[in-house]
Amino acid sequence: MPSFQPVTAALRVLEVLAALNRLKEASVGDLFRETGLNRPTIVRMLETLIHAGLVARHPERPVYVTTGRTLELSSGYQKHEEMALAAAPILARLHAGLQWPSDVSVFDGDAMVVARTSRREGVLHFNRRPGYRAPLLGTSLGMAFLAFCDATTRAGALAALSGSSDPWNAVARDPAAVEALLETVRRNGYASMNKDYSDTSYNGVASAIGVPVLLGGVAVGSLNLMYLRNSLDEADVVARFVAPLRTAAEEIAGALAGMRGG
Repeated sequence: MPSFQPVTAALRVLEVLAALNRLKEASVGDLFRETGLNRPTIVRMLETLIHAGLVARHPERPVYVTTGRTLELSSGYQKHEEMALAAAPILARLHAGLQWPSDVSVFDGDAMVVARTSRREGVLHFNRRPGYRAPLLGTSLGMAFLAFCDATTRAGALAALSGSSDPWNAVARDPAAVEALLETVRRNGYASMNKDYSDTSYNGVASAIGVPVLLGGVAVGSLNLMYLRNSLDEADVVARFVAPLRTAAEEIAGALAGMRGG
């Protein structure tokens, strides 16, 4: 438990920076819609971030962008790099074979961090790049990991999510319900994207299935496959893609074990 109450202004600055980072460029109105903070507060937060060198005004349009200095904020984070290295050639082969993009991710407290993606610019790009934080109970990446991770990690993650107002996290407050969901994932061997998350993040256009990356039977990450819901239904996706997705996850696990000398 933290020793002191958080500094509200600092949390708001970080919220505005995170939103701007997701949007790539944004007006004050865009950030208002993304964060719900009032416009004067957003302006003060942006001015603070400009002063810190993390944000700049666009020279020609009334929008803000992040600067290269934001890269310094992630320079100490290394956990995803090993997974990205292990998965890169496997993701490329998987995409070439299945023609739908995939992400591989690692756990980071209350989300899965995308370590590597096979997405390209176009209809299925969706701005999800390495470093994207995928909600644990909203995405197939998160559910696949939670179902197969160790009990201590799972309990800590669910406790962290129990106070969230996101609709896909409501189940975290019902231990029996969340265990039933995770048991279904274990029984099926794959997880599906939460419909509320699909509707919120992709306007219901896209969904995904995900499988765990296992070492010694315990999840160390997860792998998904994204698809368009008007092109395929989930039954087709499961029938055609779960088996190759599992094979790819096993290959990634083997590459990780080799890198670790195991």
